[in-house]
Formats: sequence, structure tokens, C-alpha cells
Amino acid sequence: MRYKAIIFDLDGTLTDTLEDLFLSVNHALQGCGLPARSLGEVQHFVGNGVRKLIERAVPQGTRPTVTEQCFEAFRAYYVIHCHDHASLYPGIAALLMALHAKGYRMAVVSNKLQSGVDELARIFFQGVIDVAIGERPGIPRKPAPDMVLEAMGRLGVSKDETVYVGDSDVDIQTAVGAGLPCISVLWGYRSRDFLACHGATVFARTPQDILSLVQ
Repeated sequence: MRYKAIIFDLDGTLTDTLEDLFLSVNHALQGCGLPARSLGEVQHFVGNGVRKLIERAVPQGTRPTVTEQCFEAFRAYYVIHCHDHASLYPGIAALLMALHAKGYRMAVVSNKLQSGVDELARIFFQGVIDVAIGERPGIPRKPAPDMVLEAMGRLGVSKDETVYVGDSDVDIQTAVGAGLPCISVLWGYRSRDFLACHGATVFARTPQDILSLVQ
């Protein structure tokens, strides 16, 4: 076995949550009297946590108090609606079951709010994912390596035993900061050219590719 543990990003890697993020962002924006964003814009804005998502979504020059109001509206709505349309990408369930059967330890590390991570883990990952870490007070968001290092500690594995899997430039930076190799998936929210321009060197075209790469 080449590795003992795999740490996954969540949105764009294991789960397609873009529709729920899109609807929640526009619910918050319109509730604050701000113009809605397109699905493509929201896709471009994700990756650095939900506060940064809202900061990018509000019009330039929006007052900080309005941005904060919009963030709170988003958070309240998304906690309830984070899985209305969410689904695993095709092949992910089979991948996770195969990895679990082979004895790999697995974690999810996401810039999504911890409550959202917990809810999606409850729905999709019970019995296969050992650790699920999201954004919470006191721990820096990715690309800071802190959440990944916490996951490794809770899994009881070293850097040499661990590989990171994600779909964005943030994930590449996170893996570098944590001292881990990175597999960049091509079914998520960023293109192959974009990922390559941001340092990606190992790609998974399908979930089955991940199984081959980690063995």
C-alpha cells in the first residue's frame, strides 16, 4: 500500500453542492436588496470559505455592515438547505467503499462551515469517513495547513503516509503547506488548465483513477 490515509476536499471533489450554494447566496443577496449572481459566478467565487464567498458575491463597495448582514442570512439559510440538491459525484460512493475495504483511513477537510460538513458527512459518509473537519472558530481556513494537520493527527498518520485530494488551487496550496502530495480531480469546479497553471501535476479524470494512484 503506497499510502495509509487519504484526505479529501469536499465541495467539487466528493460532493456537487454548487446548486445549494448558488441558491443560498442569492437568497442572502436578494434579502439584503443586492443583485443576484449567476451560477457561473458563484462557481468562480467558491473555495476560500463561505465568508469569502459572500465578500466576493456582494457588489464592490458594499458597506461592511451590509456584507455582514448578508453573510448571516446566508449562514442561517444554508445550514437548513445545504443538502437540498447536493449529491455525490458519479463513482465517488464506489471509490469510498473500495478504499474503506482496502483499509485506508479517510478524512474530509473543507472550508465549508462545520455544521454543513457534519450534515453532509451524516448523509453521505457514515461508516467510511473517519474524520470530518470544517470551518470553525480558532482554526485557520485552507490554504493554511492547520485543518489538514489536525485531520492527520486524529487519523494517527504521518505526512509520508498521507495524500491529499482536491479540485482547486486552494487545495494545491493546502497540500503544499501541509507537505503532502496532491491529486487534482477534473470533475470539480476548476479546469485542468487552471489547475496546471496553479501547480497541479497529478490528475484524476475519474474517481477510479484515485484508487489506482494511491495504491
